[in-house]
Amino acid sequence: MDVITNLYMGFGMALQPANLLSCLIGVVLGTLVGILPGLGPAATLAMLLPLTFGMSATSAMIMMCGVFYGAKYGGAITSVLVNLPGESSSVMTCLDGYQMAKTGKAGPALGMAAIASFFAGTLGVVGLMLLAPPLAEVAIAFGPPEYFSLIALGMTMVIFLAGKSILKALIMGLFGLLLATVGADEISGMDRFTFGALELMSGIDFVVAAMGLFAIGEILLNLEENLRAEVFPVPSKLRDLLPTAQDLRDCMPDLIRSTIMGFLIGVLPGGNPTIATFMAYGTSKALAKDPESFGKGTIRGVAAPESADNAASSGGLVPLLTLGIPGTGSAAMMMAALIMAGLRPGPLMLKEQPEFFWTVVASMYVGNVILLILNLPLVPVFANLLKVPYYILYPVILSICSVGVYSLSNSLFEVEMMWLFGIIGYFAKKFDFPAAPTVLALVLAGTFERSMRQSLLISNGSPMIFFERPMSAVLLSVAILVLAVPIVRAFLGSRNETQKA
Repeated sequence: MDVITNLYMGFGMALQPANLLSCLIGVVLGTLVGILPGLGPAATLAMLLPLTFGMSATSAMIMMCGVFYGAKYGGAITSVLVNLPGESSSVMTCLDGYQMAKTGKAGPALGMAAIASFFAGTLGVVGLMLLAPPLAEVAIAFGPPEYFSLIALGMTMVIFLAGKSILKALIMGLFGLLLATVGADEISGMDRFTFGALELMSGIDFVVAAMGLFAIGEILLNLEENLRAEVFPVPSKLRDLLPTAQDLRDCMPDLIRSTIMGFLIGVLPGGNPTIATFMAYGTSKALAKDPESFGKGTIRGVAAPESADNAASSGGLVPLLTLGIPGTGSAAMMMAALIMAGLRPGPLMLKEQPEFFWTVVASMYVGNVILLILNLPLVPVFANLLKVPYYILYPVILSICSVGVYSLSNSLFEVEMMWLFGIIGYFAKKFDFPAAPTVLALVLAGTFERSMRQSLLISNGSPMIFFERPMSAVLLSVAILVLAVPIVRAFLGSRNETQKA
């Protein structure tokens, strides 16, 4: 009963004109930020910090939350339409969303992304409301060994990102691990594979690699094959631009499973939404009756990562509000805004500031509804962007990529690196090497290496620490089982062929 009473109080505060306007501004800005590659929600929230000086802590947090989860849908737009992931958590949407766009199903892909965002965002808020205190106690028990095992489990998803060849996927994954070693070592401070280039001291940015491998590589390949007058066919009627009832029924298990998975990963301090999207996609593919359809334009390949991404965003607020631990760059910006407003996130916030907590929770319900109302009617507008001729579309995409990468650090070197990755992406696509494993490894390798080395320092070099701690042992066991799946399938397949022969 207390929960219902508190939520009722929260809605009363969230629906006040000032807070409602803050929510609207946040979700609109977030959608635009998601569309613009290279900027990202963390950078946008950092730029918005000065604007929060004259705002109440509640209004500031509502606006920042709107930017945070609004950017998730915005990232899906460019992923589907131009194969351009604005941030790492949008990579998996590219795999099937762009293939759907190529076959004239951009509308259903964008519609499913909006519905998955609303579904996962709403359930994620329910989880935040009901499970924040107990989940916070579990999350605080995670140390370096548990994070190592979690990242190891995430990296095993590379076998589910393989196309026709697991070997090619492993090669691209190892390439991503190699790229992740470039830059200054976090623990010793020594340079690694920088070859004297100061620009490489901070490592290779994900945005640079992702734009090159996905967007530039795709454009170069298309230019080689055929320069057509128009890109892909787009239906003109609204009902043809939205997922069918059968699509929703088919995707429902993926939506529910991926939402739960994304929320639980997001709850972990430092839990990366990218891990959630890769694991959700890999799990949906592993459990599908037709796993070969993934990567070729199945709508389930859009529903799974999008719902996991948005659920992880809601879950990420649990350690921030209940422990005072910002798990991501975006959460760190939110925490900075709260501290400037005189609030200190932590275990006592629920008791000392219940009005603030429940108003923010209620505003997330409101924000998800606003996001759905804004985005579904705009699906035809976004889908019809595909009618733009190639000779107009490609220069625009290349300009956006170049400006977005340059804005990261005002460096032409990174623009040149993007084009180098574009050439690599072109040859990878041409010879059927999947690019997603490279991005997965590049994103996760830093946390993976750091957790492993911290664990070994704690145990004085003994690897048994990963098996002595219960949660770490369970996660590693699951990772081993995941690796065993393709081996067992191959064995059973060869055995069946032998029996038939």
